[in-house]
Amino acid sequence: MPFAFRPTSSACSALAALLVAALLPSPARAQDTTTKTKPTPTIETRTAGMQKLPGFFPLYWDANAGTLYLEIPRLNYEVLQLDGLATGLGSNDIGLDRGAFTGSRIVRFERVGQKVLMVQPNYNFRSVSHDSAEVADVRDAFAPSVLWGFPLVAASDSGRRVLVELNDFMLHNPANFSQRLSPGKYELDASRSTIVMPMTQNFPRNTEMEAQLTFVLQPGGGNRSNAAWFEGVGAVSATPDATTLRIHDSFVQLPDSGYTPRAYDPSSGYGPFAYHDYSAPLGEPMTVRYITRHRLKKVDPSAAVSDAVEPIIYYIDPGTPEPMRSALLDGARWWNQAFTAAGYRNAFRVELLPPGASPMDVRYNIVDWVNRSTRGWSYGGGIVDPRTGEIIKGVVTLGSLRVRQDEMIAEGLLQPYKNGNEATTAIHAWALQRLRQLAAHEIGHSLGLDHNYYDSDSGRISVLDYPAPLLKLRADGTLDASQAYADGIGAWDKVSIAYGYQDFPRGTDEPAALKAILDTAWKHDLRYLTNQDIDVNPRADQWSNGTNAAAELDRLMAIRKAALSTFGVNAIRSNVPLAQIEETLVPLYLYHRYQVDAAASVLGGIHYTYALRGDQREAMRRATGSEQRSALAALMRTIAPAVLALPDSLLKIIPPRPEGFDMTRELFPRNTGMAFDAITPAMVAAQLVATDVLAPDRAARLVEQHALDPSLPGLDEVIDTLVGTAFNSAARTPYQAEIRRAVQRAVVGQLMSLAASAPMAQVRALADYALQRRATLLGQQSAVGDVATRASNTAMAADIRRFLARPAAAMSAPQPAAVDQPPGAPFGEPALDWLGRMRPDCPWCSTYWQ
Repeated sequence: MPFAFRPTSSACSALAALLVAALLPSPARAQDTTTKTKPTPTIETRTAGMQKLPGFFPLYWDANAGTLYLEIPRLNYEVLQLDGLATGLGSNDIGLDRGAFTGSRIVRFERVGQKVLMVQPNYNFRSVSHDSAEVADVRDAFAPSVLWGFPLVAASDSGRRVLVELNDFMLHNPANFSQRLSPGKYELDASRSTIVMPMTQNFPRNTEMEAQLTFVLQPGGGNRSNAAWFEGVGAVSATPDATTLRIHDSFVQLPDSGYTPRAYDPSSGYGPFAYHDYSAPLGEPMTVRYITRHRLKKVDPSAAVSDAVEPIIYYIDPGTPEPMRSALLDGARWWNQAFTAAGYRNAFRVELLPPGASPMDVRYNIVDWVNRSTRGWSYGGGIVDPRTGEIIKGVVTLGSLRVRQDEMIAEGLLQPYKNGNEATTAIHAWALQRLRQLAAHEIGHSLGLDHNYYDSDSGRISVLDYPAPLLKLRADGTLDASQAYADGIGAWDKVSIAYGYQDFPRGTDEPAALKAILDTAWKHDLRYLTNQDIDVNPRADQWSNGTNAAAELDRLMAIRKAALSTFGVNAIRSNVPLAQIEETLVPLYLYHRYQVDAAASVLGGIHYTYALRGDQREAMRRATGSEQRSALAALMRTIAPAVLALPDSLLKIIPPRPEGFDMTRELFPRNTGMAFDAITPAMVAAQLVATDVLAPDRAARLVEQHALDPSLPGLDEVIDTLVGTAFNSAARTPYQAEIRRAVQRAVVGQLMSLAASAPMAQVRALADYALQRRATLLGQQSAVGDVATRASNTAMAADIRRFLARPAAAMSAPQPAAVDQPPGAPFGEPALDWLGRMRPDCPWCSTYWQ
């Protein structure tokens, strides 16, 4: 029933008294009515003598005061507001890259008395009804956000045009930059922050503004003796006491209504753009999903091949040095192959950014070449219209050190320096071809496409994959790298562009035409699986070739063995410290690490598709017992002591590092002080396998699948195989015996982790049971073997019993068996948390990392 407040008689009396008091003017109010309000000046009067920058939102610059003013030509009118970084910090760990956008949103300006509010409407929840009352109901049900309040400075045309001061807005702490600067505590210093007029520009449909912000280290904010000091701001800023960044803000006219959203299909390869429509009819889904894409139309949609009304143009950062610049231009232009296959003529172009143009200018799709102090991620994304999913600006950031990392990987595998000073044409060709692929990959993201990691029978089908170099071992033991990376766009990329950008003739049944594109691709094994699938689906892998994960792991281990057997001074140039052999050793020694991930995904793996009801596709089937046991056997072969041992010839030539060539996280950790540690690399490799095989979710799937189908391996079988391999592998030398003990520690440590923290009770039970059995066996063997073996067995048995007595306390204590691994991907670890798609510092952007 409707709710109404019905006051009692006493409440009525009190309420009446309050109303009377409220209606009677107090002396103060009576006095206020006689106060004359200072008239608001006109914009023309207030800005007289200032420099005017006419454009979308006219700007006025008071050079004497250093103050920038913004004219809002139309109130209650929606525009797009963007902000980002015009200059960067140079730190991969902290982020804050040059050219990165930190936010985009629709805003409107509302005047309330002498105040102008910048309001962000809530487009996540809406009604597309023609009933204005229904639209208003939904609008009023979900909160908008008032982002800023400006004091009114001037007004003209009866208040329809208003003027506000921008300094406070431009010179605040955007995106909580100060909180991200570390180590220490930093705060924005307004006295050292200014508007940057050379890059403050105006155009008919966009207004671009820039400011310089200085963040100052606060007293007591950091200990300069701390090693972390020089891994943060202190490692990259001119001085850690103050670091200065330039931020960029834009107001942009929203696109017109000529864009037609395209339906999202989970198998299309695009990321979804979604909102909740509260006017959806009963029986229809309320969540509306479209793909994100640029606007592209044919001049003649009925023609098999047609020019585009307006082509998509991407601009390469002119600061990119050669030969990398030419490689970026070449790789970026691969996408024209896909648009040509979709029936367009010259619909996709790539050029250098014109002189004087800002890469932050929304009119330019940009490919930035970003320098950092350490290698790091590249990423591609875009600024999207929150109403429709239309991509307004493509944004790509490529880390400049990436090409040098690829060069180092090639050096370790090919070992080209027989004399020490050979020309490295093959190495450069390898690295530049990978850079072409990277340019195409990240631009693919900024076209709206997600990663595609599907292992197709057709081979390398997409530049949206993470490609491992395809090397072949010749009969003489040398490596053939002639086909290391693909040259050109993939077959799947043509399918996805056709789905997203095909302009169909009038009268076409678009849903049926789009379905036909994907159905045709399906017949050629051109399919789509992405980040969420790589740990579960055996046919979805990163940095992997082939379709049989076990066979490919064996093949890579053969390549690794051949390269390690001859590895030495031929991997470095003349006059390079011998200690730097370790830089190229790390990626070679861990050459197989991503294929370990791929093989592990077969355990408890499920072959599945994004099936829809009625599409006649097999929804899912479990990997066969044969598949899973083959993968497990291949994984076990990688942790044999003889496989993990480094050649004696190599160990004899790696001295301690000289002064000026300090240890970095790119190298293997060590327990041996300055001397190279020959055991830790094996520990790292064993941890990779143990962590993958005994991942909690994989362990739960193994329990489940064996319960449903006893012919499939269960967790107990997998644990027995892993533990048996670790403790029973042959060790032909004392060095290999010490490696075997390191492998045992890695496996026992991961079992403890599983027993302590796995969500599934039966997983914990099986891990706990395996530890109890192992502790018993170790206790029985404590008096068997040499001193080293007896000591290890006794210590492990004690550690396991201590864990079983108090697992939570034991797991919270430092684990002496665990070691830090060098960065996993061939180019560095993410600076921030990443789950496969959204960057947490840019939740408004559609952004993908590689």
